[in-house]
Amino acid sequence: MKKDFLAVTDLEKKEILDIFSLASRLKKNPFLRGSALKSKNIVMLFSKPSTRTRLSFEIGINQLGGNAVYVDAVATQLGRGETIADTARVIGRYADGLVARLFAHSSIEEIARNFSGPVVNGLTDLHHPCQALGDLFTVQEHFGRLGGKTIAFVGNGNNNVAHSLMECSALLGVNMTVGCPASLEPQKDIVEESMRLAEKNNSSIQIVHNPTKAVAGADVIYTDVWVSMGEEKRLGLKERIKLLQPFQLNSSLLDAAKQGARVMHCLPAHRGEEITSEVIDSKNSIVFDQAENRLHTQKALLAKIFE
Repeated sequence: MKKDFLAVTDLEKKEILDIFSLASRLKKNPFLRGSALKSKNIVMLFSKPSTRTRLSFEIGINQLGGNAVYVDAVATQLGRGETIADTARVIGRYADGLVARLFAHSSIEEIARNFSGPVVNGLTDLHHPCQALGDLFTVQEHFGRLGGKTIAFVGNGNNNVAHSLMECSALLGVNMTVGCPASLEPQKDIVEESMRLAEKNNSSIQIVHNPTKAVAGADVIYTDVWVSMGEEKRLGLKERIKLLQPFQLNSSLLDAAKQGARVMHCLPAHRGEEITSEVIDSKNSIVFDQAENRLHTQKALLAKIFE
């Protein structure tokens, strides 16, 4: 396994399945690998607010016997002009590993080039690979298998969650359709790479602009907030909401999918915008299962990285 985990494609299919196998065992016995990070200090350098990522990593590191050190990047010397490279070099003199939650993906790549230990991407504007691991593990948990299953992602396709879900689905042989406005398609190079991986693993990646067509035949409907962190001040929010309104995950859209289709959302949810309370609180929803599974899959990832 590679030292760093910056994007889903840093892992091979077998490595992901091994992580899922360990995550399943850790879910049953949280302290199964209680010495995996013994005497290890893991710095968590965060530039963005966080609930699930921070808590799941802090608690997971502690359960693995390590010490999690949370650092608000805004309150560090980065905010006064110190370079990312110099910051990474210094942290590398103190810590054994680093989890970073940043804006630009180029920033975490710069950290990885200059930090001496493993670097894990806790979220950037381009990728959210730990979320995707937890999500696909949750799909496997609920359906018993991944091959041949179909995920429909509806809403803003040009976001980190959609990108990492495409890559993870493609690697694991899961079909994925992204339903979004033409102006909000996922990044082209990520789509092309995901399509190449999907073909290799007997699955497919599609981009469509009709929400009903996107969810037709889907086993899972997934959505995310329409405006990501950091975009609020750069966008016309009223225009964005109007553009995406047809892609709202409501009972009508859920009815257009397979009977019994599961509903997923990476949270936090803006109820009444991208998803209705009726749907997120329905028997179809596995939203809080996927939130919990962030803990188990990230623990498995860290345990494997530090083997």
